[in-house]
Amino acid sequence: MSIKYFIAVACLFMSAGLTAQKLTVADRTTGQPLANVAIISENPAVMATTNSRGQVDFSGFRGAPEIVFRHIGYQTRMLSYADAEKLNFFIDLAVSRITLDEVVISANRWEQNEREIPQRVEKIGMQQIAFANPQTAADLLSVGGYAYIQKSQLAGGSPILRGFATNRVMLVVDGVRMNNAIFRTGNLQNVISIDAAAVESNEILFGPGAVMYGSDAIGGVMDFHTLSPVFSQNGKSTIKGNAFARFSSANLEKTGHFDFSAGLKKWAFVTSATWSDFDDLKAGSNGNSYFLRPVYQKTENGQDITVENDDPQKQVYSGYSQYSLLQKIAFKPYAGSELDYTLYYSGTSDAPRYDRLYLADDDGSLVNAQWYYGPQQWMMNRLSARLRSDDGIFDQFRIVAAHQLYKESRHDRKMNNKRLRNQYEEVNAFSLNLDLDKRLSEKLALFYGGEAVYNKVGSEANRKHIETGEVSSVNTRYPDGSTWQSYALYTTARLQLNQKTTVNAGFRYSYVAMEAAFDTSMFPFPFTEASLGNGALNGGLGITWSPQNNWKLYTNFSSGFRSPNIDDLGKVFDSEPGSVVVPNVNLKPEYAWNAEGGFAFTMGDFLKADLSLYYTLLTDALARRDFSYNGRDSIVYDGELSRVQAIQNITSARVFGLQGGFKANLGRGFGLSTAFNWQNGEEQSEDSLKYYPLRHAVPFFGSTHLTWELPKLRFDLYAEYNAGLDYEDLPLSERTDATPYAKDGNGNPYVPAWATLNFKAAWYINRNFTLNAGVENITDQLYRPFASGISAPGRNFIIALRASF
Repeated sequence: MSIKYFIAVACLFMSAGLTAQKLTVADRTTGQPLANVAIISENPAVMATTNSRGQVDFSGFRGAPEIVFRHIGYQTRMLSYADAEKLNFFIDLAVSRITLDEVVISANRWEQNEREIPQRVEKIGMQQIAFANPQTAADLLSVGGYAYIQKSQLAGGSPILRGFATNRVMLVVDGVRMNNAIFRTGNLQNVISIDAAAVESNEILFGPGAVMYGSDAIGGVMDFHTLSPVFSQNGKSTIKGNAFARFSSANLEKTGHFDFSAGLKKWAFVTSATWSDFDDLKAGSNGNSYFLRPVYQKTENGQDITVENDDPQKQVYSGYSQYSLLQKIAFKPYAGSELDYTLYYSGTSDAPRYDRLYLADDDGSLVNAQWYYGPQQWMMNRLSARLRSDDGIFDQFRIVAAHQLYKESRHDRKMNNKRLRNQYEEVNAFSLNLDLDKRLSEKLALFYGGEAVYNKVGSEANRKHIETGEVSSVNTRYPDGSTWQSYALYTTARLQLNQKTTVNAGFRYSYVAMEAAFDTSMFPFPFTEASLGNGALNGGLGITWSPQNNWKLYTNFSSGFRSPNIDDLGKVFDSEPGSVVVPNVNLKPEYAWNAEGGFAFTMGDFLKADLSLYYTLLTDALARRDFSYNGRDSIVYDGELSRVQAIQNITSARVFGLQGGFKANLGRGFGLSTAFNWQNGEEQSEDSLKYYPLRHAVPFFGSTHLTWELPKLRFDLYAEYNAGLDYEDLPLSERTDATPYAKDGNGNPYVPAWATLNFKAAWYINRNFTLNAGVENITDQLYRPFASGISAPGRNFIIALRASF
């Protein structure tokens, strides 16, 4: 009897194995498997979801006349079981960029449908990033066509959103703010610390995001989501890996990357590493010759000399190298709970400040023999816990604790001066975020939480004789040991009035405090310490209306603020030749008031068009202006009589503009898309009688792409373009600090318009290998983006080989 029993059981399992049918769903162009594809049948009534390898047990759908395959970002496909059988149970889905239903996290720090968000959000996905091959995270932000990137050197990239930049826009990585106490008004390069190769997706939330993110989120929020650990879905361990090698000709880029992930039932891991080396960047040949590098400095036999550049297109002293590491560990003790720890680490080599190296006196002599940033290091330890609950005061709960360590330095020496000035900065930044959500009814959802941030700034400086090694003291850039801290509570609600209308409303209260002690032994400050404390209440109200499924109309009114930080309060530095910025202890927050309206609509799978109109008013704006220091308007700084300036609340600014675009599916795999940005920004003069162009209001820019997608192949022919600015339209600060700009017939600075033609392609050889290639700036244009100190790459050939397993 027992033998028959075992035979029967064995036959049963064999029968199950024979009748089970495995089906795979993949991307039509790349051939990569698609996880979480919803597969639905009404007759028989069956629903299933593909696993991390794009596979699903399909036997339950046997005989079904209609089976729907649905995945966000892809065109829905309907087949019968017989159709799937003819396709050998391999179903491919075509990417759809004609949708209003992308999932967005940045708007309220939880997943939300784009259709419900009453402001503009742009999302850049992993596939788009891989195809574009950005060298750094700064270049990644420009892929979508709506963020403008300023560069003072190759090792940098300062994002500009809607006329605001640097410490008026927010950088966020996996829910943690990167902005720290020394984010400055001048251009920043901190974004390159984020590894572009380890970014899973990026979202840009335009306009004030202060309700969720606090101080600094005036122009917008750039929210980076890095590679995520994935748990095993079927009890079997899963192992995946990716690697690529890339070469670019314009700066002889050599980049290597690998990432490895493993998923178990309760544990999951991700490891990622990237290394890049960049040589001096070569500019184009067709354009304004002012943007070339005809001479450069070098030291021979202890003397600083100026030599001719054999290749003026080569921007000597712009190269650098960089490496990035990421390690994530996730643990799921039981369903509905998750703990994860992440270590991020990024470092660069010395990075020349290129725009200071071609700075010249009135007679054409180079000013600086050396000017470079020391290694920029960023490390973050992040620990988070997430819990789901069907009862109580929340449905989802997440707490994120993080410590970030920033290290940076500046080193400069004037021609034939034997003393090298060295300034070292270190910031220890601690943060704690608590985010909760609760669905109170079918129509009302509540999001609420709190934040605490503490920064401590270390600042040291010296001057070292390059021959004798003698070290002498010099004033530090910031007050050493100064602190900046912020505490906040927020709440926002989403109310679905009906199937067509959704209202979002919320507010946040923040309190910010600073403490700084000044060393008067090196600089004659009229005070020895300063403390500031201020509170800020801001809010937002937005409405979305979808009269039909293919329409979205929205409007919102919101406020933002930026509290002064240590950089505003206590910095001493030379902002431009002949000027020195000194501390000002009488600062208060600046406030932004924003109104926005827009629409988006789709026409089947053929067309998507959208347009946003916005207006932002900034009051009590912080700006660098002439100042009186101890009753004097000029002082001797670093051996030069310099005009005294300080950051002050003495102005207001206003920005209004348009953002828009369209995407069209032309059929037979062809697509056409355009993104454009126009803005007009003005800031008030000191006498409050006139308005002048705003420093970061960028001239009209955009891009147009013609794409062609086939199985295993993708092509993109595109143009990028930027309008110019005459001298009269330049911001006042750019007229005085005019070195980076071309000169018109009267010798005044101006910005020439430019346009480039580019081509990129990908061959998805099989599921394991992809070959990317492209040519940027095909016509070898010589140009310099607005406010940038380094010329853009000339003709640039790119090739990358990617492997996955």
